[in-house]
Amino acid sequence: MTEPLYRSDPYARSCRTQVTRLAEDGALVVGASVFYPAGGGQPGDTGWIDGPDGRLAVIDTRKEGATEVALVLEPGASVPEGAEIEMHLDWDRRYRHMRVHTALHLLSVVIPLPVTGGAIGADKGRLDFDMPEAPADKEALEAALNALIARDLAVTTQWITDAEMAANMDLVKTMSVAPPMGQGRVRLVRIGTADEQIDLQPCGGTHVASTAEIGRVTLGKIEKKGKQNRRVSLLLA
Repeated sequence: MTEPLYRSDPYARSCRTQVTRLAEDGALVVGASVFYPAGGGQPGDTGWIDGPDGRLAVIDTRKEGATEVALVLEPGASVPEGAEIEMHLDWDRRYRHMRVHTALHLLSVVIPLPVTGGAIGADKGRLDFDMPEAPADKEALEAALNALIARDLAVTTQWITDAEMAANMDLVKTMSVAPPMGQGRVRLVRIGTADEQIDLQPCGGTHVASTAEIGRVTLGKIEKKGKQNRRVSLLLA
């Protein structure tokens, strides 16, 4: 099992760890990782490692099975099993992912409709909604979203059991992605406080600690994607 340092401290930029084994394609399965593995619409992290043969680029990070993380190296590069390495995150890219991800959670607040899909990028993100008709006033939605961001709301996490999750499935906003159950517990991301809660939903991704870190965002055009789906994009300033 890989220790998910990206989850306990999403602001950690480096760590020392060991290559526990090699995946079939040569990717490095590691004992601990500050790199986030692709999932839930959030891309895998990139960066570099310092190993026994010098510095090598990491071009992607993925899940390996249910509990491990694998680093995909630049073509032709390799590191032996058991090697000690130091991981260094492309922090600017990751931090933008965190800002976009938290902004998308807030987008699901100002548009309180079922989510049918989503994606996170370094400059923009999008959510697809079960929305037969486009909103009448996109500018009002953008203003409401930026007003929430400007409130400097705390973003925190808590864990509940699989059984508690099963009894509270109304917390799930995504129609196409099931909450990450099966490990005995599920991670929830809260925006606001328990007394003044703005949003609470299951999520395994990385987020900023405060909505103010997102900065101002703009909404792109709202696209029709199928009979009842509308795609809403947001862009970082």
